[in-house]
Amino acid sequence: MQTRSGADITVHGAIVHKLHRPGTDPHALRARLRAGSRIDALVSPVSEVPAAVNGRWLTRWPLVETLAVQPECVPWADIGRLLAGLHTEPVGERLPPHGWPARLRRAVDRARQHDNRAVLRAAAGLPGDAWRPGSAGRPRTLVHGDFHLGQVGRHEGRWLLIDVDDLGLGDPAWDLARPAGFWAAGLIPDADWSCFLGAYRAAGGPALPPGDPWPVLEPFARAAVIQSAANNPDDELLAAACARMPQLEKNSRPKPCLR
Repeated sequence: MQTRSGADITVHGAIVHKLHRPGTDPHALRARLRAGSRIDALVSPVSEVPAAVNGRWLTRWPLVETLAVQPECVPWADIGRLLAGLHTEPVGERLPPHGWPARLRRAVDRARQHDNRAVLRAAAGLPGDAWRPGSAGRPRTLVHGDFHLGQVGRHEGRWLLIDVDDLGLGDPAWDLARPAGFWAAGLIPDADWSCFLGAYRAAGGPALPPGDPWPVLEPFARAAVIQSAANNPDDELLAAACARMPQLEKNSRPKPCLR
């Protein structure tokens, strides 16, 4: 199986072999594997040392039970606590910036190749913070860098985060971007969003100040919807949310609604 990022996944018994996409930096990958081995919120790799295979890098991971594509019940409270745990973890390695902005740029490049005008107009309105891993005056923590529900797996009876390809340092609000954006677009129910946000804050998550979270989350939420729409051009709800963004930009304050 090939992932959207260009990695190749094969399963051998209870072990997952991941052949990382061409161009993967081996030094950054080793640092991320070392971090994955010590951080409690992450599934640990079988080995911290990647193997060279035909000019690419191979890592091995325990096979875990991942969430279904459309799960009937999402463990939002557990996910909120997991992300809070990651964001409060001491930084013990020299890590690169997390990979969210780079993923956003690749998605917008694909939209440009396919002349996806709704996505391109929405991306043109994103502020500078949406193109940087971190910003002045904001917390700087460990960040998963590609969080979505497919990155949650159950291992040895616990929900954990999987995939360290984009793990790095930056603004932790990026890891809340997809839930925030999908809630704003009407794809996550209000009760689930409140459960996730409440669990994250109760566990000491540093991404959000007290009070209304939307002023912080708004640019990241829009970026997450744009990236998802670029990667899923046939999704009408995401496309419609992108089409509404330029109109929302004309208002003087951000709105917690892309519906």
